[in-house]
Amino acid sequence: MAFDERMLNGIGVLSAIVDTGSFVRAGDMLNMSQSGISRAVARLESRLGIRLLDRTTRSVTLTDEGRLFYEQVMPLLAGLEDAAASVSGAAHKVRGRLRVNIDPYFSRLILGPRLGEFLDAHPDLHLELITRDSLGDLVGDGIDLAVRFGELQPSALIARKLFDTRILTVAAPSYLARYGTPVHPSQLATDGHVCIEFRDSATGRAFDWEFHRDGEILTVPTGGRLLLNDAGTLYSTCIAGYGIAQVMEIGSRHFMADNALTELFPEWDEETFPAYAYHPSRHHPPAKTRAFLAFVASLREEAV
Repeated sequence: MAFDERMLNGIGVLSAIVDTGSFVRAGDMLNMSQSGISRAVARLESRLGIRLLDRTTRSVTLTDEGRLFYEQVMPLLAGLEDAAASVSGAAHKVRGRLRVNIDPYFSRLILGPRLGEFLDAHPDLHLELITRDSLGDLVGDGIDLAVRFGELQPSALIARKLFDTRILTVAAPSYLARYGTPVHPSQLATDGHVCIEFRDSATGRAFDWEFHRDGEILTVPTGGRLLLNDAGTLYSTCIAGYGIAQVMEIGSRHFMADNALTELFPEWDEETFPAYAYHPSRHHPPAKTRAFLAFVASLREEAV
């Protein structure tokens, strides 16, 4: 089976369908008619001898064989694009369309306020952020990159650790005036304090309340009646004085600087939580992916 221009065009059409989720939007992206898109896919399927896509009136998804082909061929296609850019003298040109699956906390409190700066630096880039609380299927969803908080997830994806952030225990001054200031973590279980629980998207259960100091780990049963999965609601409820919360240091320091929140147990604040970037397996991620990763990593020091 020869690799020629028609096969390369078919792969480009397949990539556009996966990126956009439909034949119609792929046609708009490539300035092709829907029938032209369909013919290109049919020719590619005929050349490969497999069915690449399952198509219904509402959705288009990769078949198992199509997913395997897509995962293997897209790194090669990205390599060709980078090679062409290098030859043309634009090896570091950040351009095209970048779709990123982003953690809601990171998107709202850390990345969002700085997005304009990143886009201004790369005027030829079109960025699409998909805010989700789970990693999902990057290849099937046409996602180039994901940024997630939490322990490393088993996956065939390439993972890169971006940074660790400390876990802080905080409360509003109004809460402390009402309930008193606990001086030891164990008091959260014995002195009638109100704790706001936060759901771990990986397990579906509330995070344990842990306190780390000099290698010692203390787990405190809190039994809070309020369980949340949205960081914005967690902060607003805590700042309003309802209860005590555990939050990530990144994105939180300005609340303490403004006296909206007070850190409790600073001698027990050595627990950390990681942030990872995930992207499909490829030896040389395109310049747009590398630029976004570098930008995200740079936000860590400025956001704490």
